[in-house]
Amino acid sequence: MNWIVDLFTGTSIAHSILVYALVIACGVILGKVKIFGVSLGTTFVLFVGILLGHLGLTVNAEVLHFIREFGLILFIFSIGMQVGPGFFSSFKKGGLVLNGLAMLLIGLNIVVALCIYYGVGNVRITDMVGILSGAVTNTPGLGAAQQTLLETKGEVAVALNEAMSMGYAAAYPLGVVGIILSMILVKVFFGIKVDEESRNFEEDSEDSYLKPHVITIEVTNKLINGVDVKRFHSMIDRNFVISRLRKVDGSLIIPKSDTILEVNDKLLVVMSQQDEEAFTMFVGPKIEMDWETDETQVFSRRIVVTNSQYVGRKLGSLRLHKGYRLNATRVNRAGVDLFARPNLSLQIGDRITVVGGLDDINRLAQKLGNSLRRLNEPNMFTMFLGIFLGIILGSIPIFVPGMSVPMKLGLAGGPLVVAILVSRFGYKLKLVTYTTSAANLLLREIGICLFLASVGIAAGKDFAATVFNAQGAMWVLYGFLITMIPMLVVGIVARYRYKLNYFTITGLLSGASTDPPALAYANKVANNDAPAVAYSTVYPLTMFLRVVSAQLLVLLLA
Repeated sequence: MNWIVDLFTGTSIAHSILVYALVIACGVILGKVKIFGVSLGTTFVLFVGILLGHLGLTVNAEVLHFIREFGLILFIFSIGMQVGPGFFSSFKKGGLVLNGLAMLLIGLNIVVALCIYYGVGNVRITDMVGILSGAVTNTPGLGAAQQTLLETKGEVAVALNEAMSMGYAAAYPLGVVGIILSMILVKVFFGIKVDEESRNFEEDSEDSYLKPHVITIEVTNKLINGVDVKRFHSMIDRNFVISRLRKVDGSLIIPKSDTILEVNDKLLVVMSQQDEEAFTMFVGPKIEMDWETDETQVFSRRIVVTNSQYVGRKLGSLRLHKGYRLNATRVNRAGVDLFARPNLSLQIGDRITVVGGLDDINRLAQKLGNSLRRLNEPNMFTMFLGIFLGIILGSIPIFVPGMSVPMKLGLAGGPLVVAILVSRFGYKLKLVTYTTSAANLLLREIGICLFLASVGIAAGKDFAATVFNAQGAMWVLYGFLITMIPMLVVGIVARYRYKLNYFTITGLLSGASTDPPALAYANKVANNDAPAVAYSTVYPLTMFLRVVSAQLLVLLLA
């Protein structure tokens, strides 16, 4: 039976894979266990790795180093591809306040950590970076700091990184608890009633105004009689599309720019909900009409863009009116409906809603691809090209005055920046950047599991001796202070100064800590999408700043 002993204690490839499989499998299943309604998810892989590392399971140092770095690259790149499309739009009006508060929270986390570091004086800056990353539940920041330390310190960084991982593990559990506790304290401090906040959110929500709104209007204004659609657009000066038009004689047509409008015409209009009042006052009253049961040969269908030749093409360049006798009413991108503006650039995965004859719709579908099977095929070229460019970017030395060593974005920052840029602007280079949510999530989870397992196994042998003592208890306390103080300050400012809805605040606090368990708790309390909207608004910028700030702390102070 020596083969069993060799399999569990040897140094072969089979042994390494066996250890990783055991750590990840146990960590994932235990991470689903909920304590007071909160689970740690894949982060539990770290604690299982620490436990098994403490019990003596080890992996060849070179193999462990490779798997850790490769897992980190997969994780970071997948995050960049996910948040990239919304990264720049998050700075637009409506997201500025939330992102400003998120930046304030990040800054306060760093300030509290530095106050403890300089005030106490018995903790290394590398340990404090680990505690900070655990306190804000941000694994990419830990990975970026460790990778930067390896580049600047060489072999000396191995022991420092193990201690950093221990600081992260010590602070992480109360980090999750602290985020949720801060949400509860903000609610108690302001005497917030959940039911009342829910009603206020429904009344004040602007979400419905941002989505295409479809209504039927009967033309009664005689000033519009004889006006063509093109001139009508300039007269009302709103973003809208006339999907279908029922003439006075009962005929149904797809309106073009030269179509003449007449009194008593009935228009099916796609607009913003906030523009409905302007339409009804200027054009005519809103009426009820069932267009779907119409017996004429006009159909509404969704066509999926899967032909890479149309990536980056403007919607107006398709010449739907003249070439296909069709009218585009809206475009669905990643689950969000957008206006079918002529200058809207198409991307793989866009779903265009068109209205017209069935034969014409089929001709357009054939041109655009409309193949769901192609969407399920992974675009490996874009992914590995992005990783290739990200590693090159991360390896470029940036000389900063006053620093003894040049700064580098590293294996974490480089792929993150490139992934954000590729996912947002890749279509301009004809790159297919579309990835299904399931594929992105799988890649991301594999990467983070490999990284956490590596970190846990490496730190396991010295974890008990380092953490389960007076020093470890102080690390837990430091992490709790780093979590709670900034959270409460930002929560109070958001409510008192900016009068934000409580559910939006919970999403802000979750997103500014990139903490899915806290978001799950917020969603459960809110029972609406307000926390998720705020979370997604601040998440891209937060993730980027968490990674960069962890690297800067190491470069400037380590």
